Amino acid sequence: MKYMAPTVSIIVCSYTEQRWVQLQNCIESARNQTLPAHEIILVIDHNDALLARAQATFTDLLVIPNLNQQSLSGARNIGIANATGEIIAFVDDDGVIAPDWLERLCECLADPTALGAGGTIAPMWEGKQPRWFPPEFFWVFGCTYEGQPKKRQAVRNLWGSMCVRRAVFEAVGDFHISLGRIGTKPLGDEETELCIRASMHWPESRWVLEPSAVMRHSVPASRARWKYFCSRCYYEGISKSAISRLVGRNRGLAAERGYVLQVLPRAVVGGLLAPLRGDLSGLQRAGSVVIGLLLTTVGYGVGALTVGKRSGDWLSDNQGAGASFSGQPTQSDVFN
Repeated sequence: MKYMAPTVSIIVCSYTEQRWVQLQNCIESARNQTLPAHEIILVIDHNDALLARAQATFTDLLVIPNLNQQSLSGARNIGIANATGEIIAFVDDDGVIAPDWLERLCECLADPTALGAGGTIAPMWEGKQPRWFPPEFFWVFGCTYEGQPKKRQAVRNLWGSMCVRRAVFEAVGDFHISLGRIGTKPLGDEETELCIRASMHWPESRWVLEPSAVMRHSVPASRARWKYFCSRCYYEGISKSAISRLVGRNRGLAAERGYVLQVLPRAVVGGLLAPLRGDLSGLQRAGSVVIGLLLTTVGYGVGALTVGKRSGDWLSDNQGAGASFSGQPTQSDVFN
């Protein structure tokens, strides 16, 4: 039987007029998919001027305000509440998706055990890539980093731009409102927590990474600076601490252990040996890896001391919503 592509709602969230040009490029790329979306929803996160401008410009879209507290997670949740597609796709407002991005991700969902799929996020540098910046830390920009899979395979969690079955949100709830970016504060990992939460309800399910589905992500010059690198690493540690409190340390840090014990040591050694090949900036990259890991660890420790019990209580309160979906999902479980 031929696979029938599901209906897809694409959700884009935006909070600042400073990204207006990027937002226009993002919407245009979403409109021009080889697998057309059922609808495109633009959620404006607490910016009345941007809301009015977007509603006047994108007349073929559903443009709505975020009625939750200001945050990327809150804006995404408003989009989910207004979406009608079987699949919910998320695209960053400063990203441009390839024409076949949606088609390639939806092909992964022909497998009924796949809860969602994500692809490659490649940096679009506003200027030149700093020679001191290690590719193992491209996650600082929300991009695919060195050490991630090069071929389609199951992963613990997706990140950034991705497609998720509506059934996931119906079963386990939306993005955790206390996680994710709030304006310019570089928090994150709301996708990680959602994926782990869903996997706890469907133990035999999969999240699929499809590297051939590509989104190019804008990296402004302001984010290619040492100050932003340090800030983002620190806040990543705080986010990881919050996730560990929500889903347990073993689940919350399972993928990170391999990254810290295998990927980063190779990066340091490679940087130290780089001068032998005439690349003196390798020493800077090695130092960046060490300092980035240190700051993330400090952030994790600070988060462990300051994050309250509210997040853990939220998870406990919402676990019952997906109790009937425990075990391996059947095709009817996932598609209906």
